[in-house]
Amino acid sequence: MQPANIEYPEDRDACYEQVAAELRSIVSGELYLVARMASTACVLRQAFGERFFWTGFYVVDPAKGDELVVGPYQGTLGCLRIPFDKGVVGACAKRLETIVVDDVEAFPGHIACDSRSKSEIVVPVLGDDGALVAVLDVDSEQPAAFDDRDARGLQAVVAAMMAA
Repeated sequence: MQPANIEYPEDRDACYEQVAAELRSIVSGELYLVARMASTACVLRQAFGERFFWTGFYVVDPAKGDELVVGPYQGTLGCLRIPFDKGVVGACAKRLETIVVDDVEAFPGHIACDSRSKSEIVVPVLGDDGALVAVLDVDSEQPAAFDDRDARGLQAVVAAMMAA
């Protein structure tokens, strides 16, 4: 069964700006990162609906150092743990850069947490000291669902979330 052709909000850039502004208001003064991440996943899912099939965070496991563990998310069951050398999320953690993948099946070492995922964007979440704290992961059931606008928008959302 093919996924429905789900449209983005009419003005995607404005939608990301609105999400970032809403998050700055929601998380202002909140120091607990898990609460900020949970709110971010929720607000993104509400803003983009089914276009964002899976929206959430993988958090650096301090006991392992080179592995991420699933954090707050909205969507189907996520992978529990992802090493830095596996999949799109792991590549983002290792490179510390946003990665847009049009076809997850073509990405070397892709991890299929849900086989319905066809494209993905991941954004590193860095602490005040520049160290990796988590990775924001957004999946779509549609191929090539993300582009540079999403990269810029999600980076601004992450910055808003971390500005508490």
